Amino acid sequence: MGEHSIESPKERSCFGSLVEMVIIIVAALALAWGITTFIACPYTIPSGSMEDTLQINDKVISEEISYHFNDPKVGDIVTFNPPSDPERTYIKRVIAVGGQTVTLKDGYVYVDGVQLNEPYTGGKPSLPLDGSTITFPYTVPEGYIWVMGDNRTNSSDSRAFGAVPLSAVNGHAVWRYWPVARFGALE
Repeated sequence: MGEHSIESPKERSCFGSLVEMVIIIVAALALAWGITTFIACPYTIPSGSMEDTLQINDKVISEEISYHFNDPKVGDIVTFNPPSDPERTYIKRVIAVGGQTVTLKDGYVYVDGVQLNEPYTGGKPSLPLDGSTITFPYTVPEGYIWVMGDNRTNSSDSRAFGAVPLSAVNGHAVWRYWPVARFGALE
């Protein structure tokens, strides 16, 4: 009679555990990829353009679902790829939407003739940017948004590159998760 090789329970157990661990790791990586591709994406703030709302090195979550069903609203903080640099992701506040007219006058922003109350700017003046070809009043085309950084004296925003197409918006920044001392929803 031929000899049969029999696996010991210990060998079968080690091999099964290894396969199980590989499956778990692959599933976790696929889940993480799916979440950051279709649901939410983490970002680290690289500049002071959104100070004092967001500080350099703050870490935020931008959810990517709501704008599949609704357009961004005035006041939302959005992540997008600017027309002037589509390989980068910027984060700014929506100031106006398609059909609204933006005017910068005496250091203040007016939308459709009404001066905005913008406590998030810390009183910094909202002036046209030197060297920009954007002129005011500026009517935002339908299908676009007008965005500005909260740090109005240090922000490359729609004053520099114009309105942003809705197709370039990739998320709604909703939550700061780092540093822990400022953990919470973004306003």
